[in-house]
Amino acid sequence: MKRFYLLLLLFPIQVFAQTLRIIDLQCEYKSDPIGIEASSPKLSWKLQSTERNVIQTAYRVLVSDDIESLDRNIGNVWDSKRINSSVSIEVAYTGKPLSSAKTYYWKVMVWDNHQHVSAWSEAAKWQMGLLVPADWAGAKWIAYAQMPDSMRMVPFPAGKGPKGLPPANDVLPLLRKTFTISKPIKKATMYICGLGHFDMSLNGNKVGDHFLDPGWTQYDKQALYVPFDLTGKLVQGTNALGVMLGNGFYYIPRDKRYRKMTGAYGYPKMICRLAIEYKDGSVTNLVSDESWKTAPGPIIFTSIYGGEDYDANLEQPGWNTASFDDTKWQNAISVTGSPQLNVQGADPLKVMQEFTPVSKKNIGNGVCVYDLGQNASGIPQITVQGKKGDTVRITPAELIHPDGSANQTGSGKPHYYNYILKGNGPETWHPQFTYYGFRYLQVEGAVQQGEANSNQLPVLLDIKGLHTRNSAATVGSFSCSNELFNHTFKLINWAIKSNMASLFTDCPHREKLGWLEEVHLVGNSIRYNYDIHRLALKCINDMRLAQTAEGLITEIAPEYTKFGEPFRDSPEWGSNGIILPWYVYEWYGDKDVLADNYDMMKRYIDYLGTKADHYILTEGLGDWYDQGPKAPGYSQQTPKGITATAFYYYDLDIIAKVAKLLGKTQDVATYNALAAEVKLAYNKAFFNTQNKEYGTGSQTANSISLYMGLVEPQNKAAVINNMVRELKEHGNSLTAGDIGFSYLLKALDDSGRSDVIFDMNSRSDVPGYGYQLAHGATSLTESWGALPQVSNNHLMLGHIMEWFYGSLAGIRSSPEAIAMNKIEIKPEPVGDITYAKASYESPYGTIATDWKKNNNKFDLKVQIPANTSAVIYLPAKLGTVITEDGKPVNKNQFLGYKDGKALIKTGSGTYHFSADK
Repeated sequence: MKRFYLLLLLFPIQVFAQTLRIIDLQCEYKSDPIGIEASSPKLSWKLQSTERNVIQTAYRVLVSDDIESLDRNIGNVWDSKRINSSVSIEVAYTGKPLSSAKTYYWKVMVWDNHQHVSAWSEAAKWQMGLLVPADWAGAKWIAYAQMPDSMRMVPFPAGKGPKGLPPANDVLPLLRKTFTISKPIKKATMYICGLGHFDMSLNGNKVGDHFLDPGWTQYDKQALYVPFDLTGKLVQGTNALGVMLGNGFYYIPRDKRYRKMTGAYGYPKMICRLAIEYKDGSVTNLVSDESWKTAPGPIIFTSIYGGEDYDANLEQPGWNTASFDDTKWQNAISVTGSPQLNVQGADPLKVMQEFTPVSKKNIGNGVCVYDLGQNASGIPQITVQGKKGDTVRITPAELIHPDGSANQTGSGKPHYYNYILKGNGPETWHPQFTYYGFRYLQVEGAVQQGEANSNQLPVLLDIKGLHTRNSAATVGSFSCSNELFNHTFKLINWAIKSNMASLFTDCPHREKLGWLEEVHLVGNSIRYNYDIHRLALKCINDMRLAQTAEGLITEIAPEYTKFGEPFRDSPEWGSNGIILPWYVYEWYGDKDVLADNYDMMKRYIDYLGTKADHYILTEGLGDWYDQGPKAPGYSQQTPKGITATAFYYYDLDIIAKVAKLLGKTQDVATYNALAAEVKLAYNKAFFNTQNKEYGTGSQTANSISLYMGLVEPQNKAAVINNMVRELKEHGNSLTAGDIGFSYLLKALDDSGRSDVIFDMNSRSDVPGYGYQLAHGATSLTESWGALPQVSNNHLMLGHIMEWFYGSLAGIRSSPEAIAMNKIEIKPEPVGDITYAKASYESPYGTIATDWKKNNNKFDLKVQIPANTSAVIYLPAKLGTVITEDGKPVNKNQFLGYKDGKALIKTGSGTYHFSADK
């Protein structure tokens, strides 16, 4: 009988435990990462529960340096014990000091507000990186050749460089090393950096699936290493490592092909350490040194701007295997390299999608153009068969000329790829160390299989496009009943994907540079779609390294070349150094990014102060590429002083908030006082007290003043009315450019005028998204008018995606929230839209909405993740019958009515609300 009662007592506890689960354990924003350099890594997890209104009330974390101890619930490195806290993201490790290259295992259990206790989570792990130079165990930078100091060109001259500069190319080397494994391995990790880029193989097989490792940096200050787990890939006996090097931004060769700039940090080079831990407890290191062998490879030309050439006749079969005879190869030489090595924290680039031709056109003279149907970043891949020495040329292009040939006018020309056949059967090839943005592939010197071939040209057996981009996880989805908006979403999404490399680029061809304004302006759109936490941290690090001694944050980072003004100092660009760290904190709860970059932020604020004339800034590009009577470029509709000074004020407002968070009381007072002076000067200089508008009354001038808090309360309604009136008077056609359009959308949204946003973005007859689509664009273009002479795959105008998620579908953060721990579900059923649905994988879990409007009924399905709360703004007027799952809404949840919406508070869970008139 006692046993029966004991089972009854235990049974409810078991049920409770099953209702609460822990998933998605992350360390430093990655699952099971290698190469952690933080001394106090941040740990995060998500809660899942079958119940509603779940809040974590406590947690316990165990960390061990061996999995066996963890399995026994022993945290021999850290046992947090029970911590009474709802915090489930950014939990700082506070255990014993962590050792370089060592692996740590961890798990967590939680308690919730329903008195449930979870089981222990599944075990997760992280591996430390190389924390100090000594951890490289004597590894040396090695190369095929050393560039004389007289040939280095840093910073890079723009364009073709100084007049009379002769052509120059470099050797793209192969490096190899054999070594023997004679006892069982417990763990083997490779830490490697190859500049400009590297491909590594082990025993003849490529290691990993990365593309263009490592990420681009300012190489005279920093380079990135990439860790790989080789534990299961090494074999007993002799092994061979092979490394192929490319140029990237480290060396830009000089020939007749296109290049945006000319420069050289040095010739390609490599450094590595292979750390091998054996099961008997011993450890050995294989490092890069002069014992490695090297020889020229089959890539005979590669340029990040101009393309790539490959001569298959120069291949040395088996060069990266243990049995290869390398006696004719020379020993590598020791060279100097970047002074600082850090782990590549951002997600690597990968081949993410393949495209096959949807059509082809023979345009004469043996030239054929293939249409892949989508403009995207990437590389071509061909399979050909022909005679030894035959050459096939592939020219990628976004557009085509009227005769059907490749048109690179707006994307940088010429850029092409040459493949020289070895002639022993089908040969498959793609470029390794460069890429481009293209929809079309023009092929010369080959005929397609099955076609007449009187000249005995190589036969093209297959051709495809490989879309390459940063492999950041997709975290969002959106669709609605308006097909124009769905196509607009896809248009912007392709520009985002094509411009997420190892930094946020402007375009994937002509420049490939980190123009900084795009990140903070389009960042709110991008983060709904992709997890960009780590890539944003990379961007912030690039800005910190690019900041000048005077405090200027330049318009591009890394700053490979020093552009002339106004292309170097523009507050709308440099302010990314203030805004992006703040946004990363708001988006992901990362407070460290504020502390780590506070000095950069302060120095930039001080710099702006030295440029201000009575608190007014006028330098820079202003509202770049706005729509006006002239060709797009410099701001036409809005005086530059308005945008520059508005950003000065916005920066001050943000840094005062940061200072408060960091406990810097005196700085808070200083920055608030300075902001008040800037606001006073701004309104005195730009506000028309009679017309109640700013500057010229442009869309940008009024909207940026509203959003950034520069409008005095008594004038706000009038300025909003003027902003809307200006749009209506011009038939809802837009004029705001790169800078202003983001704030036009935000100001209209904040003012409850999503109806105007709908109207202005539902047209295809005036420049805008619909116009670009109507003119055949498949990726967002640089100009509102989809001009062929500029980029047709550009990141900078994608701001409306934030409105799709945050307003149309209604997923947005509460004003006081961090990392969306407090959520607003506030759909705006405007225009003719009858349904919209979206999801976003927040740091706490999935937030999803799905609404439908039918006659007098509005249905809304909502998913709110555990450990968060939400307020639902349900479109409904007083007297509307409101139900949740067919039952009247709980009175304790109902908050009343506001602006034509019923406000309902909820906790986590799934809900189905209906409002029936």
